[in-house]
Amino acid sequence: MKVPNRRVSIAPMMDWTDRHCRYFLRLISRRVLLYTEMVPTGALLHGDYQRFLAHEPEEHPLAIQLGGSDPKALARCARLAEAWGYDEVNLNVGCPSDRVREGRFGACLMAEPGLVADCIQAMTAAVDIPVTVKTRIGIDDHDSYEHLCHFVGCVAAVGCPTFILHARKAWLTGLSPKENRELPPLRYEVVHQVKRDFPRLEIILNGGLTTLEQIEEHLRSVDGVMIGRAAYRNPYLLAEVDRQFYAEPTKPPSRAEIMAEFEKYMRRELNKGTRLHHLTRHILGLYQGQRGARRWRQYLSTRAYRPGTGVEVIAAAEKFISSSLSQPGSQ
Repeated sequence: MKVPNRRVSIAPMMDWTDRHCRYFLRLISRRVLLYTEMVPTGALLHGDYQRFLAHEPEEHPLAIQLGGSDPKALARCARLAEAWGYDEVNLNVGCPSDRVREGRFGACLMAEPGLVADCIQAMTAAVDIPVTVKTRIGIDDHDSYEHLCHFVGCVAAVGCPTFILHARKAWLTGLSPKENRELPPLRYEVVHQVKRDFPRLEIILNGGLTTLEQIEEHLRSVDGVMIGRAAYRNPYLLAEVDRQFYAEPTKPPSRAEIMAEFEKYMRRELNKGTRLHHLTRHILGLYQGQRGARRWRQYLSTRAYRPGTGVEVIAAAEKFISSSLSQPGSQ
């Protein structure tokens, strides 16, 4: 079994990490492991599965995250994912949204470690690619360290060697998904302790990471880190990841080089009927921290929705970046 390198990965983010986003991020880093948005089992088994599974070869290494709690359905979806070439299948045990909970999957499954174990066992038996779990460190009043260890131990016992732990608990009632990403305190020390207590497991830390310095610090205590919205808001953060964490000798691409390649992809997608704003929304943060970044975002955000606008909108937006270099203090 070929196992992806999970030293640095990009979190599955609903409404964000679609195939266009993943292609764009791959132009910045060749080595980070990318995850799809969460895909419910029903969408694959009873919907347009090709739309959810489609991806470009350049996106690899690439993992798919599934949402569900029926072992048989998850096994069928895992087989589909393997047939479509994914490098890993991940089970979502961390999403706290009401919609997900009503479907009996996501974070609420932390209260049913036996069921999660059944799901993982069925998926593992169905495929030859790795099967992993992404979870919180607790939910509601089930938030003791003993409960977390029981959950990890139960699921690991059926053959799951990798756990991605979001270092926050989740409240299933009273907080929105956004609030659940921000309000429960980060407890990195809990994830570090899990690694010490389960040294044979691969433990990946997720939650609140925004700098390469933080990544380097946590890699002293865990096997890998997963970046979430920081990689979306400031995607060029990934430019140095290959050299710093994978010992790649090559110089990272410049922002201009990244956009030159992404424009080629945009032209292909526009010819297929993809709407321009579905592509440009993923590149708004490319110049984060640079002069002219705000005007770049504003221009693309307003112009990409206009009928008849094409790839030329990129060159027009880039003029704000180049011209701003001669205007000290401008944003």
